[in-house]
Amino acid sequence: MKIKTDITSAQQISRRSFLKTGATALALPMINLGSFKVFAASETRYSSKVIDLVNSSQVFDMLSLLTPIGQMMEAMFSDKPKQQDAYKISDQYMRTILSSGIDVFHPAVGLGADEAMPFVAGLNSMVAEHAGHIKRIDSISDLEGLKKGQQVGLIIGIQNADHFRVVDDVDQFYHLGQRVSQLTYNSRNLIGTGSTDRSDGGLSAFGVQIVERMNKLGMAVDVSHCGDQTTLDAFEVANKPVLITHSNVRALAGGHIRCKSDQAIKAMGKSGSVMGITGVRQFVSDKEPTNISSIIDHIDYVSRLVGVEHVGIGSDMDMDGYDDIPQPYYDALKANYKASYAFRGKIDTDGYDHPRRIFDLTAGLVKRGYADDDIRLILGGNFKRVLGDIWSA
Repeated sequence: MKIKTDITSAQQISRRSFLKTGATALALPMINLGSFKVFAASETRYSSKVIDLVNSSQVFDMLSLLTPIGQMMEAMFSDKPKQQDAYKISDQYMRTILSSGIDVFHPAVGLGADEAMPFVAGLNSMVAEHAGHIKRIDSISDLEGLKKGQQVGLIIGIQNADHFRVVDDVDQFYHLGQRVSQLTYNSRNLIGTGSTDRSDGGLSAFGVQIVERMNKLGMAVDVSHCGDQTTLDAFEVANKPVLITHSNVRALAGGHIRCKSDQAIKAMGKSGSVMGITGVRQFVSDKEPTNISSIIDHIDYVSRLVGVEHVGIGSDMDMDGYDDIPQPYYDALKANYKASYAFRGKIDTDGYDHPRRIFDLTAGLVKRGYADDDIRLILGGNFKRVLGDIWSA
């Protein structure tokens, strides 16, 4: 999905290309009366229980970006020779990433067919540039060597499948490293229908072939942005679990069309899959306050409906959220979506728009009464399990 800005009509940018500046310098946790100060620039302290839970979990964020917004925008609005700068990470920002508590990132963006190859190449160049700190994850065995706080995993994914023009394109991108693909973004394509289209005809015959080839190779099918019928068709057609990497419960978000119905959540659970809960404000609640407790309400809902083994994290943001994107890009981002997206004021959920959000979420789960083992499942155990099922082609 592209965003038209008023800078020039010839230049367009993708929503998921937005990343934030202002990375916080980090330090090792400091103990103080049984609590830990995780970030040097923050006075927030976390209990030893929260720190232990994060440190003993391999945390997955199944939609989270890795590149800061300043250099991304500079690269996007410069000449082509500088486009590679969009995938560079400063030492300071790398420290932010490594100290976030997140171990595995899925930095997918919404792209058109022509942009997919440069995007995958850019992510591969990022891995090569930062080989000591970023490892491309192609299989579950690749997760074994990750050392928390020293190296993170990167799963190559794209929030669309427009680049699959023929079935064999799935093979090509698989061999370039892609391991997850949404079938559609918000709009209809050759495969199926997006969540904001007026009507949903479900998967096309070509879409069925794409799902079958993805299953055969071990590339995960993602239906986060798909329309209702396309979502249900994917679960029916697939012979492996279908992911919902980043979406929320429609019943808790005022019926928001980008969120998932109970029927879809039950299909997800029946398939043995996992749904990642996002922090995008209007997907969390249509009422105020909208905070971390509101996000945990979605975790509660999915857990009660289909089981705690089917819910995880897909924050749908970078280290700092959306609300500090500079103008005019912030307004342009909102303007690119249909009225059904129902933006209201801020985009971020209160208290979830910073690099230590995993610690705050964990603290909230502890307060809500979740058992330690269940918290570890939510933080990453569930996505690790289901990706192992899908990737074992």
